[in-house]
Amino acid sequence: MRTIITTIAAVIVLAVVAGTAFVYSGAYYVGADRSHWWITTWLLNQARDRSIRAHASGVAVSADVGDPSRIVAGVTHFDEHCVVCHGAPGVERGEIANGLYPRPPNLADAARHYTPGELFWIVKHGIRMTGMPAWGDHSDDELWVTVAFLQELVEMSPQDYAKLVAASRAPGGHHHDSQEQPQPAPSQAPTGEDHDHPAGHHH
Repeated sequence: MRTIITTIAAVIVLAVVAGTAFVYSGAYYVGADRSHWWITTWLLNQARDRSIRAHASGVAVSADVGDPSRIVAGVTHFDEHCVVCHGAPGVERGEIANGLYPRPPNLADAARHYTPGELFWIVKHGIRMTGMPAWGDHSDDELWVTVAFLQELVEMSPQDYAKLVAASRAPGGHHHDSQEQPQPAPSQAPTGEDHDHPAGHHH
């Protein structure tokens, strides 16, 4: 038994030493113009998804997240902050997104992969080292209507998306001025000029 423990301890020490030497050698390529090794991608994806699942487990889903009337309000945040990186039905990603790694995902796919509570957690807290910013300075109500919109994005056509954006920009819509702080509820936000967020992934 003592021999087994000694062997395991020696393997761990060697692994730590080898890992430290590898890091300090600078051999690992950190440029955004090459992909991770497949094992690195797998590990990072596992860590991300399991972390999201664990931290979002206590999120209480908004009772009206499925209300169709919330979708127009939700497109406001999406159009102003998300399209530049993620694109939209009939809208290509912005130039900045093409240089990011990992590439910002198609959010219709994300809505299939994550629950409403997990989507809310991602939008609110962001994801480290991906370019996905935290939108915690926005009200929870605004974030929930964004989640409501993301769930509809799965089956949304370019024509439907264009109609929603037009409705959100119409007088009495939900766009807010870029110089104003977000209001507690999107329905109270004043209209104004659109603005984009910094390079980010993504919701």
